[in-house]
Amino acid sequence: MTQIETPKVVKKKLFSPIWLLPLIALALGAWLGIKSIRESGVEVRIHFPSATGIDVGKTLVRYQGLTVGKVVDISIDDQLQGVYVDLLMDYRSTPFLRDETKFWLVTPKASITGVEGLDALFSGNYIAIQPGEGDYKNEFTAEDQAPPVAPGSDGLMIELTSASLGSLDVGSQVFYRQIPVGKIVSYRLVNDDSILFNAYIEKKYSHLVKQDSRFWNVSGLALDASLSGIKVKTESLSAILAGGVSFSSQGSSEQASVNQTFTIFEDKEHALGGITFSLTANDADSLSTGADIVYRGISIGQITQTHLTEAGVSFDASIATQYAELLGKDSQFWLEGADLSLSGIKHASRLVTGNVVAFLPGSGEHQTSYPLLAKAPQHSQTPLMLSLSAEENPGISAGAEVRFKQLPIGQVDSVEFKPDYSGLAYRIQIWPEFAKLIHQGSYFVAESALAIDASLDGVSVNTRDLTTLTKGAISLVQGRSKRTANPSQSLPLFANTKQAEGDLAKQNRLKIVLSSPDGAGLAAHSPIYYKKMQIGEVQGVNWRASSEDFAIELGIDKQFASLVKPSTIFWRNGALSVDASLNGVKVDVAPLEGALKGSVSLGLLEQDDIGNQSHLYGSETLARAKATPISIEFDASTRLSSHAPIRYQGHQIGEVERVKLSQDLRSVNVDAYLYGDYAVPFLADDAQYFIVDANISLSGVTAAETLITGPYVSVLPGQSGNQVHDFMGSVESPTLLNQDALTFTLVDDNLGSVKIGTPIIFRGIKIGEVKQVQLSTTGTQVEITAQIAKGYSHLVNQSSQFWDLSGIKVDVGLFSGAQIETGSLETIIAGGIGVATQSPTTANNRIGQDQVFSLQSKLDPNWLKWAPNQQSLN
Repeated sequence: MTQIETPKVVKKKLFSPIWLLPLIALALGAWLGIKSIRESGVEVRIHFPSATGIDVGKTLVRYQGLTVGKVVDISIDDQLQGVYVDLLMDYRSTPFLRDETKFWLVTPKASITGVEGLDALFSGNYIAIQPGEGDYKNEFTAEDQAPPVAPGSDGLMIELTSASLGSLDVGSQVFYRQIPVGKIVSYRLVNDDSILFNAYIEKKYSHLVKQDSRFWNVSGLALDASLSGIKVKTESLSAILAGGVSFSSQGSSEQASVNQTFTIFEDKEHALGGITFSLTANDADSLSTGADIVYRGISIGQITQTHLTEAGVSFDASIATQYAELLGKDSQFWLEGADLSLSGIKHASRLVTGNVVAFLPGSGEHQTSYPLLAKAPQHSQTPLMLSLSAEENPGISAGAEVRFKQLPIGQVDSVEFKPDYSGLAYRIQIWPEFAKLIHQGSYFVAESALAIDASLDGVSVNTRDLTTLTKGAISLVQGRSKRTANPSQSLPLFANTKQAEGDLAKQNRLKIVLSSPDGAGLAAHSPIYYKKMQIGEVQGVNWRASSEDFAIELGIDKQFASLVKPSTIFWRNGALSVDASLNGVKVDVAPLEGALKGSVSLGLLEQDDIGNQSHLYGSETLARAKATPISIEFDASTRLSSHAPIRYQGHQIGEVERVKLSQDLRSVNVDAYLYGDYAVPFLADDAQYFIVDANISLSGVTAAETLITGPYVSVLPGQSGNQVHDFMGSVESPTLLNQDALTFTLVDDNLGSVKIGTPIIFRGIKIGEVKQVQLSTTGTQVEITAQIAKGYSHLVNQSSQFWDLSGIKVDVGLFSGAQIETGSLETIIAGGIGVATQSPTTANNRIGQDQVFSLQSKLDPNWLKWAPNQQSLN
C-alpha cells in the first residue's frame, strides 16, 4: 500500500534582503543632494559706489592670496547711488561672514611712498576680505580703501594729532633714531581743526613707544640761517620725498597702550622742550615776551609769557634741553641791551629787537624762580690757564674761541713755537664757570669753518661764523675720567676728530712687537685682519742692527685684545694668492687697503697648540705649521732660491724664505723655517746643513730631481742638547759613517779614480763602499776610509788584500806579447776596489777600527784562488 507524505508548511519571510539596495541608493542620493546644496556656495551681496574695475565671472574674492569666491552678478541699486555686486563664496568661508567683516576692491596704485596692490597689476583687480566679529551677515557695504593694518599684523596702533597735514601722507615712515620702525596708515580731519593720523609700529619696535614719547615732523629740509652760519639738516631721502615722523622715548617710562594719542610737534627742539622756570622783576618796561636768553652771544632759551604779580612782574622762561646742565641754583640772569659808547655801538641789532636776558651758569639743582638783575654781576673768580701742544698749527690764532658743545667756554691767548721748535704751544684760558669741565684725559680738536657730512641717511652741511673762518676755533672733548686735570700738564690739540680718534685708539691698543727678516712690505697704518675684519694696524717698522732684522710694531684694538693668547700666530698677507690643483683654482684677493699698504693677519691654532707671538711668518702655511725661523750661512757659490725645501732623508721639514748675498760678497745668508713638529732635533748646535745638487759623472747621476726643481737643503739631526738658530752650512755632503758597519783605512800613493761612493767588490758582489778620501797629515799618501756592510763584515779580515779595479790595464812585453786586464763595464766606467781573503775570519784576525791596508795597484792572480770557508761570527 502506497504511503502518502504529509505536506510541509513553510512560513513566508516578512522582509527580503533585496530591499536593502533601494534604501542604500535613497540614502546615498539624499547625502549627495545635501552635500551638493551645502557646497554649492554662499551668496553674498556687497554695495559698491561703482562697478569700475569689476567684471562678472572674472573678478575674484581673495583672502591672504587664497581665492574664496567670485563675482556672479552686478546690478544697480534702487536709489541709483551705486551698484550691488553679488558674490558666490566658498561654503567654507561662512564663519567669516560677520557684522564686522570688511570688503574692498584692490587695484594697482603707485605713489611717492611706494606701490600698493602690485599683484593686481598682473592678475587683475580683485575683492579682498578681512574677517570680523559679530553675527552672521551676507549683505555688506564695501570700504573706500584698504584697512590700515593687514590681517594678522601684531604691531602697535597709535594715534598722532597735528594742526596741519604738511608733507605727511599714507605710507610716510615713522623713525626712531633714524631707523624706520613704522608708517602712517591713514589720516582724517577731526572737528575741522586738526588732523588725526593712525600710525602702525612694527611689533619688534613697539616697546620703544612709551607713555611720554615725543613725536615731531622730520619732513623735507631743515634750514637754519643766521649771522653765525648756515645749518642744513635732513632725516633721509624718503623723508624728504614722502615726509616722516620721528620720536624719542624715556627708558624708564611705561610702554604706550593701543590707540594712545600723541601730538606731532613742529621740530625736535619743540618736541623735547626744555627746562621751564620764572624770572621776577619790578616791571616789564625793558623786556617783552619772546626775548632771547643769551649766554656769551648764543641764544639758549627765551621768555615765553609775562604775568603781573603782587610783587611786580613774573616772566615765564625756558632753556633748551641741550643747555640744561648750565642751569643751577646759583645761576644769575640780568638785562642786557645795546652798548653805546664813543668807540662805537656794540650789539647794534638790539636797538631793533629789544633787550635780551644775559645768563651766567651755576651749579647744583636748578630753582623754579630767579631774580632778574638790572645789570651784570661782578665776577670774583679767575680763569683756568692751560697749555696745549700740537705738531703743526691747524689754523688757530690768538683770540680764537674755545668751545664745548659749540658753546664758548674760553679763548686762546697766545700761539708760539716750543723752545726746541719741535711743535707749537698754545696758551688758553677757560672761564671760571667752566673750569670743572676739564678732566684728566681731556683733549682739544680744531674746528673747520665748513663741514659736510653726506651719507644714505641724509646730508648735513655745517658752517661756522666769520670768527671761526678768520681766527679758527677749538673744541673741548672731555676725558672719561672725572678727576680734575693738572693745570701744569700740557694737553694735546688735534687737527681734526679723525686724527684725535686715531691717536687715542693708538694709545689704548695692545702693543705687540714681531720680528721679521725683511720689512714684509709693511708700513705704518698697514691694517691687521682677523678673518678679513680689521682689528688694528701696524704702528711702526724699524730696523734692528743688533739682530739684523726688522721689528714690526702692531697695535691691536682694545676690544680685540682677547684674541692675543698662547695659540695666536701672525703672518703677512699677499695682495693675491692663487692655489691651483686638479680640484680647481682658488683665488684669494686681499682687501683693497691691505693690497695697497700691505697687511698682517692674526690666526688661532687649536686650543692646545702653542703659537709664536714674537715672529711674523711669511705665509699662513708656515704660521699654522708653527715653523721656527733659522739662519744658515753658505759659500757664495751656493745655488739656492727662495721656497727651496729643507729635507731630511727625503721628507720636507721646512723651507727657505729668503736668500741674500752678504755685504762682503763671500757668502749667502739664508733665512729659513723649520716646521714646528720637527724643529727640535734640527736646532741642535751640531746639526749639519748641506746643499744637495745634481751630480753627473761616468758612474751616473745623483739627485737627478734637482735638475728640474733646483737644489735644496738637506740636514742631519744633531745630538747636542744646546739649541741655536744660526748655522754654518756646507756645499758638500758630510761623510755619513754607519756605526754598525766595519770601518778601516786604505792607503795609496795616488787617489786615481777612487772617490767617495766607489764600491768595494768581493767576487763581483758589492759588499761596501768608500766613505771618505783625504791626504795624510804628512801629505805623502792618500787615506781612503772604507766601510764593509754589517752582513759582509766576516768576509774581510787581516789576511785580506785590496786592489784597484778601475779602468783597463794593458801590459805589453817584447816576448810575452800584450796582456789586457779589465773588470766589469761598471768598474771600467765608475771604478771599484776589489778584495780577496786568504784565511777564514776568526776572533784573532778580525779587523779593528784603526786597521790600515795598502791599496794594491794590480791584482795578483793567486789571490783569486783563495777560497776559505767563511762563517759569520755573529
